[in-house]
Amino acid sequence: MGMLDDKVAIITGSTKGIGKAIAHEFIRQGAKVVITSSSQGNVEAALLEFPPESVCGCVCNVVSTVDMEQLIVAAIERFGRIDCFINNAGISDPFKSITESDPDIWGKVIDTNLKGTYNGCRAAVNYFLKQNSRGKIINMAGSGSDRGSNTPWMSAYGSTKAAIARFTYAVAEEYRPKGISIMLLHPGLVRTEMLSSDNPTPELSRQLATFNTILDIFAQPPSVAAHLAVKMASGWSDSKTGIYLSALNGRRKKMLLLTYPFRKILNRIDRRTY
Repeated sequence: MGMLDDKVAIITGSTKGIGKAIAHEFIRQGAKVVITSSSQGNVEAALLEFPPESVCGCVCNVVSTVDMEQLIVAAIERFGRIDCFINNAGISDPFKSITESDPDIWGKVIDTNLKGTYNGCRAAVNYFLKQNSRGKIINMAGSGSDRGSNTPWMSAYGSTKAAIARFTYAVAEEYRPKGISIMLLHPGLVRTEMLSSDNPTPELSRQLATFNTILDIFAQPPSVAAHLAVKMASGWSDSKTGIYLSALNGRRKKMLLLTYPFRKILNRIDRRTY
């Protein structure tokens, strides 16, 4: 028996990285999952990694209200209903100051991360209300969400994560009387393509040693966040809303910092890109 037996979840941006790890863990726990990407090729490649009876894939641009509404329809057509919607899709701006930044790219980050989360929440809440369902929505926090978490050189990304946190708590209060659980998950620091330093900007090149040390100390595999997502989607969160869980909370930060010298000496630092 899995924690999510017979549940159906939509996970945006789930053909790579954290989203894909969450999809794998949901299926291991008995759920059916709809994975998405804005790229048809990414969807087709990812589908090969999942049991076909437990997954379907959809091309979806989260910035499009129509695409998000059609995503709901596709999930219902395949699996009959929806129990959980995870707004995972996100991108980051290059490591630059605002005077060096490209306004179009800066705006695209805002649209994808913040507007995408809004579109997903809106589509999911409308579905849950029509079905009189106590569904669950999980939005993704990140660097910038927590108090004192500044994001110099990544101002667009940090701004969206701060806004997503406030948005999540606001919407959680709006629909508290309806029994819809709207929650916030911080996946921690994960080595994904978003954090790749293969083609560093001049600013990142100047800070590359510090950047890589921070990754060595605090980066974790996406499975840590995936297990928290399962917990949030399970019966554990029934009748709860406005919950915040972090894969890099204070206790875990301290543990990673204290164990870093030993992991370094024993060559046990995971530097894989997920």
